[in-house]
Amino acid sequence: MVGGFLAFFCLILLTAGMFWAIQGYVSYQKAVKEKPLAQAVEEIRSEAQWVPLKQVPDLYKKAVLAVEDHRYYTHHGIDWISMARAVVHDIRVMKPEQGGSTITQQLVKNMYYDQNKTLARKAAEAWTALYVERQLSKEEILELYINTIYFGDGYYGLKEASRGYFGKEPQDLTDSEAVLLAGIPNAPSAYAPSRHADLALQREKQVLAAMVKYGYLEQSETDSLLWDAAADPVLAR
Repeated sequence: MVGGFLAFFCLILLTAGMFWAIQGYVSYQKAVKEKPLAQAVEEIRSEAQWVPLKQVPDLYKKAVLAVEDHRYYTHHGIDWISMARAVVHDIRVMKPEQGGSTITQQLVKNMYYDQNKTLARKAAEAWTALYVERQLSKEEILELYINTIYFGDGYYGLKEASRGYFGKEPQDLTDSEAVLLAGIPNAPSAYAPSRHADLALQREKQVLAAMVKYGYLEQSETDSLLWDAAADPVLAR
């Protein structure tokens, strides 16, 4: 009896997954036909707030990888472990509640799709991410991602966020500021340091914990990297 129920449940999951995968593939094909990848990339690079990856602090990049996509350099656009966990959950509740998105998937969402969360849209993002990973290097993808993510307070991209929150260029960020900024895009309205300094600091602690977990930092280094809102010359005004 139990075995039959499990088999039926697995069949439902498979059928639903195939349905959304097909819908997503059609959406992906339409998206890249209407806006070729080269055009989408050029639109981002031509923005005034564009910042080259070589001007981005190394610690910021490590923080982003640790907290957003720690398997970034080993997957091809989709983290199948995270994706499978999220898909099973979302199909079970029949709505997209969990993430599982890689940096590449987050990039293509910003490049091609609106913010509506549907299972078909998640499938489209996955197809597009696989395509983008075949066309661009990991460094190019990371560079584009850093220049398109939203940091709250109307700031898009690292340059706008660095200037807006700290009054400086990305390459001039302190280590604590760089780590703090890496945590904001997860929930910009909650973690914007100009509005919720306490929540921003809590989020930074989560980022630091992830950096320790994935080998980017030693635990003994984390205390010196904590941001001090009261001491910040811009945000303390």
